[in-house]
Amino acid sequence: MSNNFLSQEEINALLSGESTDSEDNNVSSDVNEDMEDAITETDKDLLGEIGNISMGSASTALYQLINQQVNITTPVVSVTTLKEIKEGFETPNIVLDIEYIAGIVGRNILIIKTYDGLVISNLMMGGDGKVTDVHELSELEISAVSEAMNQMIGSAATSMATMFGRKVDISPPTSKVVTDDLMPISDSIPEDQPIVKVSFKMTIGDIVDSNIMQIFPIETAKNIVAIMTGEDSANNTSESQPEKPKEEPIVNKEIHTQPEPQMQQNVSEPQMQYEQPQMQMQQQQYVPQQQMQGYGQPQMQSYMQQPQMYGGGQVQQYAQPVEVHQAAFEPLTPQNSVPPIKNIDLIMDVPLDISVVLGRTKKSIQDILNLGAGSLIELDKLAEEPVEILVNGKQIALGEVVVVDENFGVRITSIVSNVERLKSLK
Repeated sequence: MSNNFLSQEEINALLSGESTDSEDNNVSSDVNEDMEDAITETDKDLLGEIGNISMGSASTALYQLINQQVNITTPVVSVTTLKEIKEGFETPNIVLDIEYIAGIVGRNILIIKTYDGLVISNLMMGGDGKVTDVHELSELEISAVSEAMNQMIGSAATSMATMFGRKVDISPPTSKVVTDDLMPISDSIPEDQPIVKVSFKMTIGDIVDSNIMQIFPIETAKNIVAIMTGEDSANNTSESQPEKPKEEPIVNKEIHTQPEPQMQQNVSEPQMQYEQPQMQMQQQQYVPQQQMQGYGQPQMQSYMQQPQMYGGGQVQQYAQPVEVHQAAFEPLTPQNSVPPIKNIDLIMDVPLDISVVLGRTKKSIQDILNLGAGSLIELDKLAEEPVEILVNGKQIALGEVVVVDENFGVRITSIVSNVERLKSLK
């Protein structure tokens, strides 16, 4: 520039610089608009509530592993990118990548800090959880904390299945340690793609007060919201309906081809069917003598021709013999069975009073008033007769008196059946 005037080259450079800046601003504004329009505030509230319930189940699973009180609360839902998460999240971190294979379409990523993973692995291996040296996790520690995170995600999936009213399955998760900013958090989700981050506050006893986060792709988050609002179930119903007419020709085909093998079976086995129908038909007199004399082979032909009069001849052939045998054995069925008592497991631990009666007798009021120390009362039972065992005042067994460790006891010699005992509880 000379004499306060710009040369043509300088003017072109300024113009190109302004256009570049404007393009960058347009790109960044477009990305921000896409992130803002990805999910609504209502969707965020719904995802936060789902995460709160599912992570409540996850905290219970973690408590059972480390025997420390675990609280995972206060979900905060936001839309961001993996690149922004890496810029604001300390490394190294432990990342668990999960893929849903049933019930939900998409993926899920769980991230915890290395210190939290060291505490969890220390508690799982019998330690006190007090980690003073934050070091790189060993293979054993990575395996332990990965198993803990796996149990957490499994419990969360079970809780989501209960909320959604459908089966939710996950594939075996993969874990890795992100040691620096150059390592990608996920190999399946681009770092500049908008994602949904659900951040939770996690406390483990008085040892850990930290944060963990769940990451969902936008498509997965929308699928979860659609399931909860009922939109996904309607789509599944409409997609599955075209498959139903395909089953009808198969059923019709089986109906048309079924009589042919039945007729072949009747023709190929006449000798086996001859003797038994002959005896049964004579005894029960199902066929009159005049009709049977009109055929060259009366017994077999009259029996074999019956299936031809019906579409399901094979069923008619075996119906009558079964009725005869069932009637013969019907009196042998036990008659003392009673319908099972419903919900009896709920009262299995209710205590009942058990008393043993050596014998009984009756005395007048005068005799009772004359009783004193050293008086004898004669009972109505002999010395060797069994004593009565009562439960809540009702007799259930008989037994004999024995001594067990300086205490009196009763050895049961006979007892009523379980059916009678259950009846006595009514």
